[in-house]
Formats: sequence, C-alpha cells, structure tokens
Amino acid sequence: MSEHAIEFLQEWIGEKVHCQSSPDRIEKQAETLARECAAKAAEAGIPLEDIQEEVGDIEELIATKLEEAAEEGTNSSAE
Repeated sequence: MSEHAIEFLQEWIGEKVHCQSSPDRIEKQAETLARECAAKAAEAGIPLEDIQEEVGDIEELIATKLEEAAEEGTNSSAE
C-alpha cells in the first residue's frame, strides 16, 4: 500500500471515527462510514483495493475503531 493511501486512511479514521453513545449502532455506522471512506479514497485517487490489501475489510476495521472509541468513552466517564 502506498504511503499516500496509509496517510489518507489514518487521517480519515481520525476525523470520522468517534465514540458512539449506543454500542448497538456501531455496525450500522461502520457500514455507512466504510462506504464514505471508499468514496473519499476514490476522489483522492486511491483505489479501495490498495487500502484493503493492507488492512483487509474497511468496514470491519472501522467497527473495531468505533468499539475502541466507545470503550474509551465508557472508561473515561467512569473515572
């Protein structure tokens, strides 16, 4: 995967993936964000295949990041 594709994905996830108030919404939001990410990557001239070659299923990656953000939000509010 090109350095440009890696940077794009890291920046995009950093901007778009945030803590959700409802963990049951993660799957639906991951699906929506994966489509949005693929569209933005295409606009930037980055083939989706380049990203998937490195990270696998984007939707799965985004769902994992959403779950991590939700856990962090839960942990920080409990402190």
